[in-house]
Amino acid sequence: MDLFNDFDITAIVGPVVSNGLKIILLIVAFMIASPIGKKVIKLSIERAGKHHQVNKGRTRTLEKLLINAFSYTLIFLFIAMLLGIFEIEIGPLLAGAGILGLAIGFGAQGLVSDVVTGFFLLLEKQIDVDDYVTTGGFEGIVEEVGLRTTKIRSFDGTLNFIPNRNISGVSNHSRGNMRALVDIGISYEENMDEAMKVLQNVCDEFASDERMKEGPDVLGVQQMGSSDVVLRIIGFTENMEQWAVERDLRKRLKEALDTAGIEIPYPHQVNITK
Repeated sequence: MDLFNDFDITAIVGPVVSNGLKIILLIVAFMIASPIGKKVIKLSIERAGKHHQVNKGRTRTLEKLLINAFSYTLIFLFIAMLLGIFEIEIGPLLAGAGILGLAIGFGAQGLVSDVVTGFFLLLEKQIDVDDYVTTGGFEGIVEEVGLRTTKIRSFDGTLNFIPNRNISGVSNHSRGNMRALVDIGISYEENMDEAMKVLQNVCDEFASDERMKEGPDVLGVQQMGSSDVVLRIIGFTENMEQWAVERDLRKRLKEALDTAGIEIPYPHQVNITK
């Protein structure tokens, strides 16, 4: 009976309830702090971007990077405070982590390389969010530049996660105006000067399109094929508008040639009945 009399359940239940409440409050606090912190970062970056006239791609890049850094910091603080609730000393853990770090140091070289490369990508402004780039064997639109990985979405919709250390020889297609190029074949029987005049008239009208920055103009005969003479038209457009401009220009050139009665060669099938 003395055993049961000496047993104080409150000595066990009390700390459990207390720690449970602390954990719940900690979770609630971090659930509140996370969205608020991300919102503050977003608004601050947007305001600073407008004030310093930073382009939107650069603003979004910095915004995502700072949000990632904030999230990692928040997770670290959460774990540290959680250990504090259970009165677990962080010092010995950090010392142990240091020893463990030496053991896995060689394996972490890739991670360090990712972070260093990501830092220089941002510092040198090689790529920004929404840029059209080719790098690491991938081509597409940059969705995120992080400290470890960069996300590039291909034009077929695939989202590629590329370790930053694999990014080299970046081709950024979003810096400056882009070239729109159209080749169109004319029959050998047609008058080349007349055909070029018709095409140039279309180009002169198309030059007023707000997407155009220079041209378009007819350069002349590009090559002489087996069944046609290829004429080349070139102009420069706003970034990322080159493909739409090429499609629209081809349509107008075709319509103008049809109206002028100038033939565009195409394969014919002749059936001979004996």
